[in-house]
Amino acid sequence: MRRNVRLGDTHRALLRAQGEAFEKLNTLQSFVSGSNALAILSDRFGRDMSAYDLDGPIPDIAPSDNYHSFASVMLAKGRRENMTLRDLYNLTAAARGHWVLCGSAERIADTLQLWFEERAADGFNVMPPYFHEGFDDFVELVVPILQERGLFRANYEGTTLRDHLGLARPANPFFAA
Repeated sequence: MRRNVRLGDTHRALLRAQGEAFEKLNTLQSFVSGSNALAILSDRFGRDMSAYDLDGPIPDIAPSDNYHSFASVMLAKGRRENMTLRDLYNLTAAARGHWVLCGSAERIADTLQLWFEERAADGFNVMPPYFHEGFDDFVELVVPILQERGLFRANYEGTTLRDHLGLARPANPFFAA
């Protein structure tokens, strides 16, 4: 019986963390105006988007030569998921169209682990939405979970990238070993 109580407390804590994360994301998104949204979308799609309703469906436009791959992917995603232009804007504003992970530390660690283990990625670039607290949250909350799971190193082999990769140091005629 006591075990169920602990699981319930853990579940409530996870839900609370999820809610706090989405609240932060919504707060950040609220700082952007509709005109900013249209300007970013216009840049990314290579055409003036002010003729379209931000809360309307994705217009039937062809991707331009600027950001062609980005525009194609975003337009396809928007149509597939029945998004509005505002939805697309919010997706691009959060991380300029990069993958946005929002949630509890456990959920983020679970997602990164899944992508890594399924070979969808062999590493990740962390782009916090604001500095320095956003980066601190990732380092202090997510990294320890990944370390416990053996997915993130806890110790380093040396002080340089060359050391970490186990590469020999080349001879340097300007510096004696």
